[in-house]
Amino acid sequence: MVSLSPRFYLTCLAVALLMPGWAQSEDRLLRRVIDRETQAVWADQKIAPPGRATDTVFLRRVYLDLVGMIPAYDETVAFLADNHPSKRELLIDKLLADPRHARQQAQVWDILLLGRSPNGIGHPNNRTRFRQWLGDQFQNNVPYDRFVQKLLTAEEDGSQLFYVVHRDADELAAATMRIFLGRQLQCAKCHNHPFEPWTQRDYYGMAGFFVRTYVKEGEQQDHVTRFFVAEKSTGDVSFTVVPKDAPPGFKGTPVKPKFLDGEELHEPALPQDFKEPESKGKTAPPPPLFSRRQKVVDWITSRENPFLAQAVVNRVWAQLLGRGLVHPADDFHSANAPSHPALLRVMQAEFVEHGFDLKWLIREMVNSNAYQAEDTGAVDDAMPKFYERARVRPLSAEEWLASLHLATGLGIESAVKSAPSGDMLKYLGQPTDGQGAFQGSLSEHLFLHNGDGFRGLCHPRNGNLPEQLVKSEEGWEAKVERMFLSILSRPPTAVERQQFVQYLNPEPSDAKVRSQRMEEAFWVLVTCSEFRFNR
Repeated sequence: MVSLSPRFYLTCLAVALLMPGWAQSEDRLLRRVIDRETQAVWADQKIAPPGRATDTVFLRRVYLDLVGMIPAYDETVAFLADNHPSKRELLIDKLLADPRHARQQAQVWDILLLGRSPNGIGHPNNRTRFRQWLGDQFQNNVPYDRFVQKLLTAEEDGSQLFYVVHRDADELAAATMRIFLGRQLQCAKCHNHPFEPWTQRDYYGMAGFFVRTYVKEGEQQDHVTRFFVAEKSTGDVSFTVVPKDAPPGFKGTPVKPKFLDGEELHEPALPQDFKEPESKGKTAPPPPLFSRRQKVVDWITSRENPFLAQAVVNRVWAQLLGRGLVHPADDFHSANAPSHPALLRVMQAEFVEHGFDLKWLIREMVNSNAYQAEDTGAVDDAMPKFYERARVRPLSAEEWLASLHLATGLGIESAVKSAPSGDMLKYLGQPTDGQGAFQGSLSEHLFLHNGDGFRGLCHPRNGNLPEQLVKSEEGWEAKVERMFLSILSRPPTAVERQQFVQYLNPEPSDAKVRSQRMEEAFWVLVTCSEFRFNR
């Protein structure tokens, strides 16, 4: 940790960079630093700066990133018609205040914390309750350090599923270090870390904080299980440096809990002849005499721990711009240098100074020119290292289904309530491995083009948009305009307009044929690659 305060460091950097308008509101500084640092790297790498994304491209991108679905027709029309010079900034503020933002963040973090298809969670209502708990944290803008503390302490109703999924001490230690501190400590489980001075004993020292933790199931109500994350007062991790050299019957040497890059944990001795109390029935187990887990949670969430803020700043950057400053986003080590080290330091310091405010951090990132760059250019890398082109990413299953509800005129409430089916998650649930290696599969193609789910929503019925357009007395050009703005968040080109009008307006007029052709037209647009991706 540096001796100068992060605020002093940022102010000095602002002056040194001669940022225009640096004396404006403090909350507007970070976006300027982002732009200065990315532009400096473009100049150093002799990269032509990207242009600014058009309003239609930005609109679809920011809606998907901040609320997890495309804009509704009325939202699209209002934004495109708005001539206010700060309309993008105003829209960002509006979306961050929208309840859908908390829902979208809950989806992102649920998958990060539990994985797409975790084992051992029981009824799906348990996961629904966990997402509700996550949503409450984001809706209330709980500071990130406090959010992590609450999650890992796991005392609030609905917060326990992280421990239900990661029950083993080794798995808990590895998942906690990777997700919250950005360190792949599991590399040191079987051998000393290849890039860092961490040894196997360091790994087992961290696992020692979780070895006494266990999960107990309580009562059920409406298929929601009450889980208790409990802890014993005894138990240690046993470790043998070279198992093949161990004598017969030797089970290893107990390893004391040890903070990464720190000291061993000092814990009081147990009373003489201590025995673990029994935990009967479905009630809460008794607390331990001394909680190792609470000690490591306090260490993880301490403001003196530089890993926490650094890891989440990098993770949120990767979520919004497609690639972490350190890539992969959860693999910090000395041989994996950040692409923009000064920017990472400033964002980390400012995030701490702003009270671990995730919403503030997202606002600054999304208001930057780096985020709002165009998504075209000569570079063909799926995730450009220097952000010379905005990312083009596939929609998740949740985003796709919610967007389909909006595109077919079912409304925001219907989109919010939508939930992917098991088949949809099977074929569309893994759109990317997080490293830019997305490849559309034959299974996805067959499901998309032959499944009833997508085609059924395109059929004119129950007052949806296809039915409204079939029955409308508007001209066909206006209908095609409405269709494109609703599905692709942009007006049609002249060629598209002509082709769709010609197809949708058969002669002689036949109501059945028009209905069928309207369904076909919607189906073509919602299954095209433009709808599949965030552009």
